[in-house]
Parts: sequence; structure tokens; C-alpha cells
Amino acid sequence: MALISIADAESLAARALERAGASAAAAQATARALVYAEAQGTVSHGLSRVAQYAGHMGAGRVDGKATAVVRREQGATVIVDAADGLAFPACALAIDHAMTKARELGVAVAAVTNSYHFGAAIYHLEAIAAAGMVGLAFSNSPAAINAWGGKRPLFGTNPIAAIFPRRGGEPLAIDLALSEVARGKLMVAAKEGKAIPTGWALDEDGQPTTDPARGLKGSMAPAGGVKGAMLALTVELLVTAFTGAHFGFEADSFFEVPGNQPKLGQLFLVIDPAAMGGGEVFAERIETLVAAMLADDGVRLPGARRYALARKAASDGLDVADATLAQMRALAGA
Repeated sequence: MALISIADAESLAARALERAGASAAAAQATARALVYAEAQGTVSHGLSRVAQYAGHMGAGRVDGKATAVVRREQGATVIVDAADGLAFPACALAIDHAMTKARELGVAVAAVTNSYHFGAAIYHLEAIAAAGMVGLAFSNSPAAINAWGGKRPLFGTNPIAAIFPRRGGEPLAIDLALSEVARGKLMVAAKEGKAIPTGWALDEDGQPTTDPARGLKGSMAPAGGVKGAMLALTVELLVTAFTGAHFGFEADSFFEVPGNQPKLGQLFLVIDPAAMGGGEVFAERIETLVAAMLADDGVRLPGARRYALARKAASDGLDVADATLAQMRALAGA
């Protein structure tokens, strides 16, 4: 492991992405998002993705120089076309429009189509909380979860995130994927020749397995069984049916360099508390619940650990795996 400052990590990641084919603006937006995830301890969505994104740009799976555009606006809704480019600029454009609409109308929904991997879902909601509003984020991903009772992976692990601003405190930040565990845990177990617990994955016949290799050929078990599968279906429809974005089973795996342009979908909901019961009511209800939660020993507020890690990284630097740092430096020509 090696220490690197937040600023240096962002600069190095941006140079690597730009050298791989991204525009300067897209490279910088993507680097900020990946460093954010790394600083919060979500390394699976952090700097290790730089090499993946660079490989996908080289293979034509994502256009690093694409410019996201607003395709349609009507009332409280907006659709942004990512134009097969990196997701972060497109999501930022969508959220910026949604916040403006929510301030005027009280609520707004923004969808992104023809998109790509969008990193840590909670990242996209930070600007919403900073503006004193509530945000929800949804995305699909390449297929990993079966329809309940089936054998074929159809739905992605389909993350859901929500953020609730607090007066004088860090937001409540909720971010979860809908598989029981991350697919990366199966990869590690397979590499080490270890069994996995029952309930993590299904084999190619749709049966529970403790063999990680069979799980990788099969599918991930949804979190909470049928309830998780229904949530994955809900997200899949929310992010595709309104815009024509690809379903998870129409997008090739992100873990391979060759493949198609994923054309995934994202959807963001923004709500202004001032348009509902009012800011005072909202703040009082949030803090009353927070106090009740913290009165119970052992309770940790959602997002608290990630924000603490981010503060430590800001002061002490990021502790990045040597292999990841070496990859980034090679890609950046450093």
C-alpha cells in the first residue's frame, strides 16, 4: 500500500483517463468520483476502475469524448442522453436540471440513457443534500441476478441510494446493491480455492452453491431472497422503461474488456422539503429519529463510517494498493 494525497490522486487518475481517450472535462469529473469512492472506503468503485474505464475506452465500449445532452424536458421531468460516454458528466447534468426543477416545482425526476458504469451511487446525491434537498438514485448494471425462480441472470445488482440532509450534521447516506454480496467476493474465493457460504450465489441450474466458480458461471443471490429480486426488477424498469436504455441482460459484463456499449440507465428523484411540510418540520423529524437511533447502543448512522474515512483521507492521504497505483501511473505515462 502507498499513500497519495486526494489532489494528487485526482490529478493522476484524470491524466490516465485523458491519455486513454477521455476529454479533459470527462476525465476530471470521473477522477473526482472515483477518488470520492476510494476515500470513503468503497475501493471496488474507486481507483481500481481507472484501468477498467481506460480499457473500455480503448475497446470502443465507452466514448470518452462524448458530450451529454438534454434530450427532452417536460414539467418536472428531464431525460439526458449520455451518448455512450462516461456516466459522471451525464449524471451531473441530469441532477443539475432536476435540482432546478425541484426548487420550482417541489419535486423532479431526471433519467439518463445510453450510459455507462456510474460508480458509487451515493456520490451523485451529495450535491442534492448540499442544496438542502432529498435525493434518490437508481441504476442498472450488466445482468447478475435471476428473475425469481429462474436460472438466467436478467437483472443487474442494481444499486439504490438515498440521501437526507441534516441541519448541522452530515447527511444520512444510504447506498446498497441488491445482491446478497458483491461479485468480487466470489472472485476472491475462487482465486483462493475457498468455499463460499450458502446464500451468496446460485449455480447455472439456479440452485444454491458453495462453489465460487459455479457461482461465477451462474448468478448472484438477491439480497433478502424474493424481496431483493423484486426490488431489482423495480429498478430495472425504472431506469429503462422511460428512456429505452438497455436492460442488464443486453449489456456485456464490465469485468471483460471486449463487449458492447452497455447503454445503461440511471434515474434520480429530487424532493424539496420546503415544498412539503416545510424545512422546520423536515429537520425536526430527521433529528428526532436520529436521536432515537443513537440512543440505542451499537447503532451507527448510515454514511457515518464513509464520511469518517473521507475526513481521514483528506488529512492523511489515500492508502492505495501498490498494483492500482502502478497501473494508474503507467496509464498516465508518469
